Amino acid sequence: MKVVLAKPGLDGHDRGAKVIARALRDAGVEVVYTGLRQTPEQIVATALQEDPDAIGLSVLSGAHTALLRKIRALMAERELDDLPILIGGAIPPKDVAVLRELGAAEVFPTGAALDDVVAAFLKYERVRRTG
Repeated sequence: MKVVLAKPGLDGHDRGAKVIARALRDAGVEVVYTGLRQTPEQIVATALQEDPDAIGLSVLSGAHTALLRKIRALMAERELDDLPILIGGAIPPKDVAVLRELGAAEVFPTGAALDDVVAAFLKYERVRRTG
């Protein structure tokens, strides 16, 4: 399985994203971590280049709704609508339903159990075609 893990927006804190990346790698997942301050355009370009099974977004800035909306719009333009996005971070409970309506496959507010996050990513592994 392959995951693109990104920190969109101006958020400068990535400890949580690095913890998720390590846990996914420990579970046998190939992780492409894009680093801090990625634009929606950069995230979608990375997804096109890397052909992942899923995208993980870590957002602590409070801009999760706007960022997901923009990323989903760009993905639709590039025919990546079927690629699941899993999003976590400082997400108030009232925003979980909104993020799901915008196309988030999974939403992890602060305090989500690491094992639950890894298990959620693993269920989106697809069978890769070779040749």
